[in-house]
Amino acid sequence: MPVISMFYGIIVQLFFFDTDKHNSPHIHVRYAEFTASIDIHTAGILDGDIPLRQLRLVQAWVEIHRDELMADWALAVEGNTPFKIEPLK
Repeated sequence: MPVISMFYGIIVQLFFFDTDKHNSPHIHVRYAEFTASIDIHTAGILDGDIPLRQLRLVQAWVEIHRDELMADWALAVEGNTPFKIEPLK
């Protein structure tokens, strides 16, 4: 479960071989006691819950880094370590 980015108290992870439950490219985010799975293509919530303000930050970050996230997704589903991605500034 590598952490690929952290910003504003939000931790972004990309799990290895994580295609069973959601079947679409996604990331996992944690903020305080909240966790959510976020679709890379739509930046929408697939599962879980996160406060709206933090969701908007994650969605902006996904929009900026979608190509990098897709490249990391391809690495992770093959069992390879994804690269770190620049945090939202």
